[in-house]
Amino acid sequence: MTKNIQFPYNFIESLQQAPGFNAPAFIETHAQDTAPTSVRINQLKAVSFPNMQPVPWCRNAFYLESRPSFTFDPRFHAGCYYVQEASSMFIDQIIQHIYNSDNGPYRVLDLCAAPGGKSTLLSSALSDDDLLVANEIIKTRVPILTDNLNRWGRSNVIVTNNDPKAFGKLKGFFDIAVVDAPCSGSGMFRKDPQAMEEWSEANVQLCQQRQERILADIYPAVAEDGYIIYSTCSYSYEENEAVLDWLCNEFDVESVQIPIDARWGIVETQSAQHKAWGYRFYPDKVNGEGLFAACLRKRESTGNVHVRKNKDQPKPNYKEIDQLKPYVNNAESLYFFKLNDDWLAIGKQHRESLETLQQYLYLKKSGVRLGKLAGKELIPDHELAQSLLLNKNAFLQTELSYEQAIAYLRKDNFELNANAKGWSLMNFEEHTLGWAKLLPNRMNNYYPKEIRIMSQAPGRQATDEAEASLV
Repeated sequence: MTKNIQFPYNFIESLQQAPGFNAPAFIETHAQDTAPTSVRINQLKAVSFPNMQPVPWCRNAFYLESRPSFTFDPRFHAGCYYVQEASSMFIDQIIQHIYNSDNGPYRVLDLCAAPGGKSTLLSSALSDDDLLVANEIIKTRVPILTDNLNRWGRSNVIVTNNDPKAFGKLKGFFDIAVVDAPCSGSGMFRKDPQAMEEWSEANVQLCQQRQERILADIYPAVAEDGYIIYSTCSYSYEENEAVLDWLCNEFDVESVQIPIDARWGIVETQSAQHKAWGYRFYPDKVNGEGLFAACLRKRESTGNVHVRKNKDQPKPNYKEIDQLKPYVNNAESLYFFKLNDDWLAIGKQHRESLETLQQYLYLKKSGVRLGKLAGKELIPDHELAQSLLLNKNAFLQTELSYEQAIAYLRKDNFELNANAKGWSLMNFEEHTLGWAKLLPNRMNNYYPKEIRIMSQAPGRQATDEAEASLV
């Protein structure tokens, strides 16, 4: 089916000199093609789909032959996979090239992280000894980022809500900084035609200025010999290669060439002045949407953050910590700490980093929130249910049918034949969705209302319209 696409005024003309741009093929692709559907599998909660085809530049990533309703797939809510546009997964190809576990552990920043595609990708790529800091500038977008990282299940994650300039105080703290900068959005025109309404040449210039400011703000936070991964979903030269030249002019950085396969259809480019390497994705050449990505290595030191020990830290309550240990795996490797009435846990190797970040940033998630202790009973938090720290054997487990799982995720009433009493994990195909409290004559559903499914399930073959209602 051919669509009548009306590109913004002067948009096509503005790209005539962009490397690899083919106007007739580009226009035809937007008029005729629909965007492919792709997912990344969480290897620690692995599932599969029928007839999956691999995304060649990303591990554990696949194209699907059709788009199901992910909202009404309990496995999505269990964190078994993430729905992500294929081109944006190229970050994994860059990470594979620059990441060397022998040089770790790494501290990695995802600066503009919501809704969580890159953060969950980075989480999969990093080891338990590495630390991921996922930051979102816009406060209202932090909950979806936190929810997606909770589903993914790793404990070596901290979520922050700060302006980029706040990171300038963390001098030399990060080994890798991923900056998927706000941009004019032309790479999403096929997937989201409404984005065309916001595009203009003036907006491209404003975006370029903002991108440069963001990079300047976070530059001091990158360690010497650390890496900056820069990406946009824009085709405009001003937001891509021109920004690389600006970086090379302003700072002591060198461009990193990333190995690619010519069969992938990615256009390898170099900036005009400094010949910095960049990688362009066009939907008429690759099976994905528009993207630009580049990697640079920092060759200078801009100082190191001063780590101040928190002398006011209260003495640990070892009695309560001993009560918590049976509920988690590898308890002796964890640092347990309290925030108000809640107990949280993170790997002991991340304690110093956590305390440093607490001094400079506004933290929204730190490791895994375990829950509250009420006497000898743990009132477990939803984060624990979906965390890989969870010791499932310490709790009751209730396996749900598909219909029961959807009712649970909607917080609807449903029949459940359960003889046991107490806190139970609610599972679908052995993947945990959340908690319920089983009582003699009823069940109390503790699935968080903020993330419940809001729309009515039309059946297992749900329509895409229902998906839009996912909170």
